Amino acid sequence: MNRESVREFFRRLAAANPHPTTELEYGSPFQLLVAVVLSAQATDKSVNLATRGLFEAAPTPEAMITLGEEGVAAHIRTIGLYRNKARNVVALSHLLLERHAGEVPRDRVALEALPGVGRKTANVVLNTVFGEPVMAVDTHIFRLANRTGLAPGKDVLAVENALMRRVPKDYLRDAHHWLILHGRYVCTARKPKCAECLVRDLCEYRDKTA
Repeated sequence: MNRESVREFFRRLAAANPHPTTELEYGSPFQLLVAVVLSAQATDKSVNLATRGLFEAAPTPEAMITLGEEGVAAHIRTIGLYRNKARNVVALSHLLLERHAGEVPRDRVALEALPGVGRKTANVVLNTVFGEPVMAVDTHIFRLANRTGLAPGKDVLAVENALMRRVPKDYLRDAHHWLILHGRYVCTARKPKCAECLVRDLCEYRDKTA
């Protein structure tokens, strides 16, 4: 996909959804961080169902520590790997208090030092909370970037780097959300909904569905 097509690709997505955001429900940077940690290998819908009760019981790092691993686990047991995630949520709450006065840091290295937080999670927080123009590549974005020819890459880091180079700067802040939503609801894994796609004519996928 050439640069003119890439710009038109994002122009159309932006026109259809001018203010995209995450589908995870949260009331603070801390809650978003926890929700993203819980979303690994889980759907946003399932995380939202679990965190409504969790965040009511423990909206802050202090409250999460008081709730404890078993208490957190009781709220999130419907999510995969819930015991390990409960352990990480309590541990990262401790570290936020010890190292950052309970605040979510605006720093990739500091974020990735927290239990359960990898590069993708750090990018989601940096983008959604702080407006940083970074790209969190999940399975949807990885598939879409390769399938469409937008930013092919052999692994998630290669795709992230390609997108950072190719996405026009004026679209970069929101590109992460547009791509996730497009991959989740239109450019789906098993059978992409090409007939409904806003960018069908720009896409380089050879096996478009009718």
